[in-house]
Amino acid sequence: MISLLLLIPNVWSPPEYCYPAINNSCIKSLRLPVVHIALYMTVICFIVITMCGNLLVIISVMHFKQLHRPTNILICSLAVVDFLVGFIIMPYSMVRTIESCWYYGERLCKIHTSFDLMFCTCSIFHLSFIAADRHYAVCDPLHYYAKITFSTVIIFIIVSWTMSFMSAFGIVMSEVTLDGIRDYAASVTCTGMCIFLFNKLWAVLVSVATVILPATVMVCVYSKIFVVARRHAREIGSRSEGSKKNKAYISSKSERKAAKTLGVVLGVFIVCWFPCMSAVMFDSFLNYAIPAVLYEAFTWIAYFNSGFNPIIYSFFYPWFRKAVYIILSGKIFNPGSSGLKLFLENH
Repeated sequence: MISLLLLIPNVWSPPEYCYPAINNSCIKSLRLPVVHIALYMTVICFIVITMCGNLLVIISVMHFKQLHRPTNILICSLAVVDFLVGFIIMPYSMVRTIESCWYYGERLCKIHTSFDLMFCTCSIFHLSFIAADRHYAVCDPLHYYAKITFSTVIIFIIVSWTMSFMSAFGIVMSEVTLDGIRDYAASVTCTGMCIFLFNKLWAVLVSVATVILPATVMVCVYSKIFVVARRHAREIGSRSEGSKKNKAYISSKSERKAAKTLGVVLGVFIVCWFPCMSAVMFDSFLNYAIPAVLYEAFTWIAYFNSGFNPIIYSFFYPWFRKAVYIILSGKIFNPGSSGLKLFLENH
């Protein structure tokens, strides 16, 4: 919806400037009033959905003791990333996209861009560690609880946030991506613009390192997980008997379902971020010919990913739907609510 509204042609009228008193000011993008209002309403609704949905995930995992498991702690940390995208990134991007102006200064532009890149990198780190968690749970279940402990998960989370912060802020603040294109960047920039240009080398490095390579590896990992899970299901069905068979089958089914759900999360991440990262990678090779409005549309498609994850959890996880009901109905404030059972232990 947002992407389609952005592509509606601007109305014709004399140009308006972001900073009329400044000679080098950028020109504002003028749209029909109805389109302008629709864009703001749509984006604000999506920001609220993103923040509230991920906040429900965070509260659910943190409050209910039954959800205090390594995989869920990783999911909770990923929800924090998505919540911060809605809280920190989207509001500023909303004004930049709709008004075609950046009103917050060059320093805040760099900070905003750094956080934007950081959260993308942090998401892919979390998804990689979740894939490793599911790989051990399905492919090596006998050693899973010995290898994937709470301490291990805490290390995963620290690595995800620390490495993402250092790499994103290091790249943006050092302006290393402008090597060789500084003259071009100076010629196309104006006061009221917040863009981040990549030279050919860094365009490829950032795109491959943050999305393409990790996503390819994780697709291979999940493919192996589903093959192994299917084989385990057949072996359990043919060799086990009685209650042991039922218990083993239910456990195997639960692990397969968790892997399937998180595989969908990965798939949605790839679909949402692929257009944006493809634009970043190929724009420098096309002499930066991709229109700004198309770039903004791809950026918002990438932001959609942060709002989709809670929707995926609510669709696949009955425990999440039950947790949301308890939270929204106010029962979370009842004594002992943290000990409520959201699912059967062997389910």
